[in-house]
Amino acid sequence: MTSPTSPPARDATLALLRERIRDVPDYPSPGVVFKDITPLLADPVAFGQLVDLLADECARTGATRIVGVEARGFVLGAAVAARARTGFVPARKAGKLPGPTLSRSYDLEYGSAVLELKEDALGPADRVLVVDDVLATGGTAEAVLRLVGDTGATVAGLAVLLELGFLGGRARLGRTLPDVPLHAVLSV
Repeated sequence: MTSPTSPPARDATLALLRERIRDVPDYPSPGVVFKDITPLLADPVAFGQLVDLLADECARTGATRIVGVEARGFVLGAAVAARARTGFVPARKAGKLPGPTLSRSYDLEYGSAVLELKEDALGPADRVLVVDDVLATGGTAEAVLRLVGDTGATVAGLAVLLELGFLGGRARLGRTLPDVPLHAVLSV
């Protein structure tokens, strides 16, 4: 039997994941091609294989906590945390978390936003893998990685389903946070 991480099984898994991501042109604004992962999430085999791959990354980095970025990063991050038997912490849009929070603003390819973490959600004993669906320009990733650092926790890495290489997010993170390992399951 072939293990899920053997090269032939991995190639088949990556092909399945790619097939389950749909392009939606001109959403949310003209010129943007939105990567719709709902077909992947609806396929229990594809979704399970993605969670396995990301949980492997959690184990590889020695993460003790997963931070998932609102909103699709919640779906992926919570599933990965459950599979990896780690805690899950949501990075939310401004005003959605009760109590004291830490916040960071960031720019998107089509606007700007603010992310927050609960002030006491993470601490110096935590080793955090940030999980999100897509790395585009790197603004969201940079904001959440800095938020994790603001808590005193150690950033173990960033893991994403899909990297949009043509938007330069990896290069941006390499300039601003060069010591953060980045793992993309798929790249375009």
